[in-house]
Amino acid sequence: MSGERLPLADRPLTEPHPSRLPPEQPGRERVLAAHAAALAAGEAGYLDPDTGLFVLTAGFLARRGTCCGRGCRHCPYVTD
Repeated sequence: MSGERLPLADRPLTEPHPSRLPPEQPGRERVLAAHAAALAAGEAGYLDPDTGLFVLTAGFLARRGTCCGRGCRHCPYVTD
C-alpha cells in the first residue's frame, strides 16, 4: 500500500474481481445480493451470509482511495 490515490478497476462496483469471488463459488449469489443491498444503503459492509464475518463493500473501499493489500473480496482496485 503506497498511500497514494489509485484509479478504480474498469468494472462496476457490484462485480468483484473473479480472483476474489469466482463465478463458481458456492453461495456467490447470496454474497452478491448482500453486497448490493449494503451498497444501495450506503453501508460500509455486510455480514457474509455463510460465515457471518463482516465484509467491506466496494463502495467503502473506493471512498478510502487506496488498496490496503489485504485481499479484500470487493477490492475495487485489483485488476489481475
